[in-house]
Amino acid sequence: MEKNAKIRVMIIDDHPLVRQGITKILEKEQDMEVVAETGNAHDAINLIARHEPDFIIADISLEGEVNGIDLVKAVRERFGNIRVLVLSMFDEAIYAERAIRAGARGYMTKKEAPNNVASAIRGIMRGDLYLTGGISGRIIDKLLHSTSDANQTPVDLLTDREFEIFQLLGNGFGTGEIARRLNLSVNTIESHRKKIKDKLGIKKGPELVKSAVQWVLSQS
Repeated sequence: MEKNAKIRVMIIDDHPLVRQGITKILEKEQDMEVVAETGNAHDAINLIARHEPDFIIADISLEGEVNGIDLVKAVRERFGNIRVLVLSMFDEAIYAERAIRAGARGYMTKKEAPNNVASAIRGIMRGDLYLTGGISGRIIDKLLHSTSDANQTPVDLLTDREFEIFQLLGNGFGTGEIARRLNLSVNTIESHRKKIKDKLGIKKGPELVKSAVQWVLSQS
């Protein structure tokens, strides 16, 4: 990146108000410009290729088959030089861990002060790792010490989509609600639920929901 050149930012979030809010924040920064925005992960890849941003801000929970973590992986594989900051409504360390392992250079919850976005972008562009204060110690400790499969819990074995559904179950969402929220079919959610039960050694649906609720509470 050339000296004094503006940081070209792209925003990916399925909530238009969030995109507009971040855009207004960054418009005030003389060293940044928003070059593209979208709420769809599939459109994002084409927009990245077209606008060549330096930096991407991506929501972890996107509608459709491709979620935020999948998108981060795709960006790392196809556009390795682009830095990514993941936004999330969840403040659990395991989400941050998955985002960083996928290739993101930062994880910020939507509860943070809006002014932190610009400072996070600058820090990441300098080569720093940005993590929301409340989880920074936990995630760094886990990333440093959980280096082998022996340290993994059954929940760690879930795919990113399975984990997302497990989290939503734990927060009280039913199968139909999850399907609508993720823009997937009920049959697809049921298929994921079955795989989650198999991985966690659970036989019945109510037991899965109970396990998910207990897990969410344990992370609070």
